[in-house]
Amino acid sequence: MSKKQSILITGCSSGIGLYAARQLDHAGYQVIASARKTEDVEKLKGLGLTAIQLDLDDSNSIHMAFEQTLSITDGELYALFNNGAYGQPGAVEDLSRNVLRAQLETNLLGWHELTNLVIPVMRRQGYGRIIYNSSVLGFVAMAYRGAYNCSKFALEGLVDTLRQELHGTGIHLSLIEPGPIESDFRKNAAAKFFENIDPQNSFHRAQYEAMQKRLEKEGPVAPFTLPPDAVYKRVLHALQSKRPKIRYAVTVPTYLFAFLKRVMTSRFLDRLLLKSSGDGKR
Repeated sequence: MSKKQSILITGCSSGIGLYAARQLDHAGYQVIASARKTEDVEKLKGLGLTAIQLDLDDSNSIHMAFEQTLSITDGELYALFNNGAYGQPGAVEDLSRNVLRAQLETNLLGWHELTNLVIPVMRRQGYGRIIYNSSVLGFVAMAYRGAYNCSKFALEGLVDTLRQELHGTGIHLSLIEPGPIESDFRKNAAAKFFENIDPQNSFHRAQYEAMQKRLEKEGPVAPFTLPPDAVYKRVLHALQSKRPKIRYAVTVPTYLFAFLKRVMTSRFLDRLLLKSSGDGKR
């Protein structure tokens, strides 16, 4: 009997991470699902998954989770799915240094540290897949999402560089670029907005009123919102294809804005993005 291919997934408490963990488990992979909160780890275990605690903001937690993963998988790891992230809303001028640093710690630097631990294992094996859940906001920027834009733009550049440096190792890197997906992303973003932004004393107060309504609204608010399965299908292709894609577009907005960025001037695209953001000035 052949050994199961193992995959470590970050951010499995809900949304894309939870869905991918459950589906890959059903598909026969040895899934190590991770989450930051102990109660979420227990919830994952209750679903029959192998689950560990991993806080992307904590180097000690990252190293402990990595060692725990290798103990579970007998020192091998077929794939890593960097997924755990959040969005910090707010105008750029309202983002303190600490708030921006916190966004980068979770969305970029934690992934980077974990990836650097995984690479030597995969290099010794001579194979591996590293998948990053990026965003349409990794190549186009929308107003009042500056911290998240920054984290995803930086991620895309870092991964493009790493892919060149790993050429010939048998390690394949893929970026998944979703637009709107059904998840707790907006709920978590609302919590970060109220935690770190002072809308009453901001020049952008009027725009924040529109943003708060969008963040607090139940159900999908953006057109072409898709279920997590749309991302999972790309993850599965990146895991199984002999020649996985470098980038996987997900949702109509991602395809549309990738095309428009190639054919439009930056000024025209800015105007279109402001209208699309739901928060910018008309």
